[in-house]
This record gives sequence, structure tokens and C-alpha cells, in this order.
Amino acid sequence: MRRAELDRKAKGLAPSPDPRHCLVDDLLEALKARYTTEGRRSVERLRYSTAQLLRLFKEVQAMRVTGADVLRYAQLRLKEGAAPASVNRELAALRAAYPLGLDNDVITAMPRIKLLPENNVRKAFAEARHVEAICKRLNPDVGDAVRFAFSTGWRRTEVFTLTWPQVDWNGGFVRLEPGTTKNLEGRAFPITPSLRAILERRQEFTRRCERAQARIIPLVFHHGGRRIWSFRRSWRKACEKADLPALLFHDLCRSGVRNLERASVPRSVAMKLTGHKTESIYRRYAIVAEADLREAGEKLAAAADANNRSSGRELGSSGAPESHE
Repeated sequence: MRRAELDRKAKGLAPSPDPRHCLVDDLLEALKARYTTEGRRSVERLRYSTAQLLRLFKEVQAMRVTGADVLRYAQLRLKEGAAPASVNRELAALRAAYPLGLDNDVITAMPRIKLLPENNVRKAFAEARHVEAICKRLNPDVGDAVRFAFSTGWRRTEVFTLTWPQVDWNGGFVRLEPGTTKNLEGRAFPITPSLRAILERRQEFTRRCERAQARIIPLVFHHGGRRIWSFRRSWRKACEKADLPALLFHDLCRSGVRNLERASVPRSVAMKLTGHKTESIYRRYAIVAEADLREAGEKLAAAADANNRSSGRELGSSGAPESHE
């Protein structure tokens, strides 16, 4: 270390920053600046994670943090009732901040930051009849958005921020521009007959609102021209009345993936339609329902029965088998 500093001095360079002066606060602030510069949509989530982390690590020297300290932080957050997934998002922020400090030469080492095991893979899904039962109990504006999400497998923010310029009637696609999706990649979904019916209904409603208000309404799904922000209570009540109390809006993404699997759409194409970047994440959504398993069993039984009948016909046409004594 001393030799390296002497070399820097001989070259006329400033001394390296003293790692003892770098605080966890500094690392997290640098990470937030990086996120802001790159225009990441998760910067708000990072701010929340930073606030939680600094409850324990505020003004703590970054080089003094150990793996035991990180584990103690996770345990404290769990005792407060935080979900393992939430704690992991916070630990992930810390784990991203330290390598940035190494790259910037403000620290020389980092602690081991191990994430908690998660068991948050959802298994709920909806059939078309379930979706219609729920939509009948929702405001029609929200109901159309729910139908759209079920058909496309798109996320809530992608559906409720959709604008009319993204609807390519001539090309026959609904498009998401690069940078507006979770993985920041552009996406296009073909306008199927069911989607066309939804979009045409929304277009007619939007035009009526525009004439009445004398203004342009860019959103596809809206309440009389106003953006739809929250409908958690009405969603919960509608699901309860439809005998699906545990269903979440995000489960519509899983249902959309399952619909693509049932339609035998090639997985590489399906991933492009739904916006899943890796096959491992896609497979988490491609859940097989009991109805699908039952249908597979029925097909297997039918094939076996057909095979038995075919064998019986062959036996009958050739007579009784020879007896070998």
C-alpha cells in the first residue's frame, strides 16, 4: 500500500482516498447518483431501501461493516415484520453499493452480503370465466384494463400507463417503447380479436370524454380522462364475490403466460410478448394448473383406450392366437 502511494506521488497524482473516511452513507449516495444518471425506474425503491439501511448503518465506516452486521440487520428487519423479499431488496442495494465503492477506489474490501431465502413464488391464476366474473363487479374502466392484462400478461404499470400513440392500428400491434418496461426493452403484442374489442370500446369512450371536456386524453384506460391510480379495495371485494379471495392483479401476468403455453406459442416468442428476459423467470409464471393435468390424464387414457381397441381389432381379424404345447 505504501509503495503504491509513493508511486502515485512520483507520478504527480493525488493520494488515494483514505478508506477509513468512507461511510456507508457515501456508498449508498453514490449508488443513488448512478441510478439517477442512468434513469433507472427503481430509484424510488432504492431511496426507500437506503432509508431502511441507514437506520442501522448511518455514519458507520464502510470498512468496519462485517457479514455479522449484515445478518443482524436482516434479523432486525424480520422482527419488525418485513417480508424476506423486502429485506432482500434492501440488502441488494447494499451489495450493489460496495462494488461501486471498490471501482471508485474509496474502499478496499467489502463484507459478505448474503440474501435471505425466499418462498414467494405465487401459484394463483385465473381462467377466462374468473376474469369475467371479477370484471362484472368492477368499474367498467378498470374491468377493461383487467381483461387487457389477462390477454397480454402485461404488468399493471404497463397497462395503466398505455397511451393511444402506442396502439398501432395499421400494423396490428400494441407497443411498449424501450425504457418504459421493467427490463427497459421495447415490446409489441399483436392486436387479437379480443384485444381489438377492448381497444375499440376504450377508443369510443375516450372520444366521448374528449368531446365533453374539449381536450385530448392520451391514456387508453382512465376514469373520465383521469388516470386510474388505485382500486385495491374494489378489486378485493370483486375477487371475494367471485370466490377468488386470494387472487392478485399480478396473477393476471401468470395467467397470460399460461394462456400462451396452452396455445403452444414457442417459448422464445412468448417471452418477447410478456417481457420476460430470462427463461428461468418465465418458467416461474408458466404454472401448470390441476385442470391441465387432468386434461393430460384424459388424453392419455383416451390414447390408451384407442390403442387397446386397435389391438382388439387386429386380434379379431387374425383369429385366436396359436397354442404352443
